Amino acid sequence: MKKICFIAATPLTLRVFMRNHISCLAKEYEVTAIGNFSLDDLTDNWLPGVRLVAFPIRRNISIFFDILALLKLVNFFYKERFDAVHSVTPKAGLLAMTAARFAHTPIRIHSLSGQVWAARKGLFRALLKSIDRITIKNSTRLLSDSFSQITFLANEGLVKTEQVEILGSGSICGVDPNRFQPNADLRRTVRDTLGIPDVGLIILFVGRLNRDKGILDLAEAFSQLARQRDDVWLVVVGGYEEDIGDDFDRYCGGALTRVRRVGHTDSPEHYMAAADVFALPSYRESFGLTVIEAAACGVPSVASRIYGLTDSVVEGKTGLMIAPGDVPAIRDCLMRLCTDSILRLRLGNAAKTRANLEFSMHKVTTEFVAYYERVLK
Repeated sequence: MKKICFIAATPLTLRVFMRNHISCLAKEYEVTAIGNFSLDDLTDNWLPGVRLVAFPIRRNISIFFDILALLKLVNFFYKERFDAVHSVTPKAGLLAMTAARFAHTPIRIHSLSGQVWAARKGLFRALLKSIDRITIKNSTRLLSDSFSQITFLANEGLVKTEQVEILGSGSICGVDPNRFQPNADLRRTVRDTLGIPDVGLIILFVGRLNRDKGILDLAEAFSQLARQRDDVWLVVVGGYEEDIGDDFDRYCGGALTRVRRVGHTDSPEHYMAAADVFALPSYRESFGLTVIEAAACGVPSVASRIYGLTDSVVEGKTGLMIAPGDVPAIRDCLMRLCTDSILRLRLGNAAKTRANLEFSMHKVTTEFVAYYERVLK
């Protein structure tokens, strides 16, 4: 039986993005998953039929610990003799693709996802970019979750377009239409829990709370919008990755009383079912899965016109787009969707149709399994 190893720095990446793919592959192949697993991760049985192996892979750069992890991975890959090693996220890609090459693993696949350096400048950008170059050089195959990401990387000189494959219409894992769908009962329940009236208009953000996601731009735009409308509410779902909590409160200003902050949740679909508009004014994205998840719930988006998001939003048809960092444009687009209920409904319906037709989880997983059948032959 062929042996496949998946690796990511954080267990959350495997749980959220790769779980369905790995579960399906485990029915046909011997599959191992590597991550910085906790004891709960190892005993939770969330990936039945898959061997979970804990490795001390740190998400941030740490030269000593990164070298130590690399040496351990080389030894592990050499002993296991995997037919394929597949990495997701930049740090895991650097370590896994390098270690797998040293261990002479024949098939080394890296999923390109969210270039951190895209929103950086100067020497730090050059350093992070060089790390991606190493990962790409040590890979035998590359996958991308959006066409625009391939174009961006080709223009930056990191890849040739023919080097990178994309499955179906894109997206790393697709969206489960049975989970993400309009739900009137959830809409009422979530609003009651958050203390938001039925007639209130909810602007929703779901994701990691850091500057790259444009969360401070959104806070400032919402503050301006709230001064013009007394029926708008901002719901922010996700945990802080940077010390920006005080800055977020300050940018919200007097509108803070109409902001509801929810930490990390395993049920983002509950909040999407309660929302009227989804906002993602990000500075970098490889695709924008949350946009598609909100779309499946019939919620249109206001998103940045950047690579990745231009694949998840059809501008003017499933959502509105703005230049990253353009706070007045964010405010104006939110105002437009909050004011024009007919436009909001039209965009939301089109978004839902597109999400279900092009990005269903079943479709993406089927493409993923077929990809491995081709590769392993």
